[in-house]
Amino acid sequence: MKKLKTRRGAAKRFTKTAKGYLKARKGGHSHLLSSKNRKRKRSLKEPIILKSGGNYKRISTLMPYQ
Repeated sequence: MKKLKTRRGAAKRFTKTAKGYLKARKGGHSHLLSSKNRKRKRSLKEPIILKSGGNYKRISTLMPYQ
């Protein structure tokens, strides 16, 4: 059987944690920051942890070996 290919765009955006969850960065923290308040900018720094649900399943299929 042929090896499955990893979608490189997904591999650059998501990483697997030790427990098997997916970790991603939030969008909106690169420019136009002067109009956003401090609390919002702080919360944009923190990563998103995907534990289950539709997005988790969809992204997991894009990265079979991670």
